[in-house]
Amino acid sequence: MFRYYLKLGTRSLRRNPFLTALMVLILGFGVGTSMTAYTVMHVLGGDPMPHKSSQLFVPQLDNGPLEGYTPGDDPDHQLSYIDTMNLLKDGKGKDRVAIYGLSPTIDSGRADLPPFFEPGLATTASFFRMFDVPFLHGNAWDEAADRDGAFVVVISRELSERLYGDTDPTGRSLRIDDRDYRVSGVIDHWRPVPKFYRILGGGGAISDAEDLFVPFRNAIAREWNNNGWTNCSGGRNEPGFAGFLKAECNWIQYWVELPDAAAVAEYRDYLSAYFAEQKKLGRMPRPENFALRNLREWLAFNEVVDSDTRLQTWIAFGFLLVCLVNVIGLLLAKFTARGGEIGVRRALGATRMEIVRQYLVETVVIGAIGGVVGLGLSYFGLAIVDKYGLGEAGIARMDVPLLAATVALAVVSAVLAGLLPTWRAAQVMPAMQLKSQ
Repeated sequence: MFRYYLKLGTRSLRRNPFLTALMVLILGFGVGTSMTAYTVMHVLGGDPMPHKSSQLFVPQLDNGPLEGYTPGDDPDHQLSYIDTMNLLKDGKGKDRVAIYGLSPTIDSGRADLPPFFEPGLATTASFFRMFDVPFLHGNAWDEAADRDGAFVVVISRELSERLYGDTDPTGRSLRIDDRDYRVSGVIDHWRPVPKFYRILGGGGAISDAEDLFVPFRNAIAREWNNNGWTNCSGGRNEPGFAGFLKAECNWIQYWVELPDAAAVAEYRDYLSAYFAEQKKLGRMPRPENFALRNLREWLAFNEVVDSDTRLQTWIAFGFLLVCLVNVIGLLLAKFTARGGEIGVRRALGATRMEIVRQYLVETVVIGAIGGVVGLGLSYFGLAIVDKYGLGEAGIARMDVPLLAATVALAVVSAVLAGLLPTWRAAQVMPAMQLKSQ
């Protein structure tokens, strides 16, 4: 019976191709607009490490002065060098990572490629295993290189191909700010979205991953300044880089891996005890104030999906609702004009439920075609968003569930739009229609 209704519906749609095309386009525009906005919010608000996001935490410590303190304020997003080194030394948690941004000069030694600045990170060896960074060649430096601040470097696949072509560069020398570094590994294509591990000072949540990684202690020994966000609310009492390290300046992103709830509770107790210990040493003048947020909470705290993005998504779905109202009006006009046909079918024995099924199948056909149109418009909209909104191609992209959701949204929307016109069509009295013919 469904095939019969499908045949009738398809034939009906072909009778008035202009009206059919108009309904499909209106529905397609509504679905395409709403799914474009939703996909952007979905990508930015997604979980970049769903298998371990509940185990990755950012500790925050309030080391600010009493001046300007307001109870209830959140601690700073980053840690000072003093706190970072203390937390690394204490070794609490399953794993620990310290990060700050660099922008050193790369000298390829080639006449066709003059020296250039390259965004990078000073970090610890645990960065690569904590964040599941994939390697194309070689691997990360070891703990000994971490401890000694060795002259080793990990580079991205893009930088490797730029410098060395398709060859494996591990073991080769790379000159960085007039010093030679041994390439220990090459990272394969890796671009977590959102860029959770360095939201502040790293170009934002949709920026590229860095192309250069050196040991944290090596960067400190070379007195490389932070290429990123720095907050010195506590002031600086001594000049130079050494004075900067001693100051209450927050500029280092710190992560700790805590495998279960017991480890989280233990780490909170540790932070509380650490805060009290630092107070005794003359630091941390404010009342105890620290935070420990997991990856998902960290993204929410930094408003990766901001209020503007959410508002745009709601507006887009509001536009879809307006489109549905227009489709309802067109379907009412279309079904009302077919009153005579409905009267004949009823007179020949068709029940009201059969009329309902016939016209609902017709709206499903409209929805399916509108879904295909909506998919095309969604891809077009995402391409525009990538180029002019997010700034990088390939960030806003649809996965299989979103593709299915787009078509399903169009079909469901068409069915909802067709409920009132279908109900009105089923109320046609065959005697009245036959009398008027």
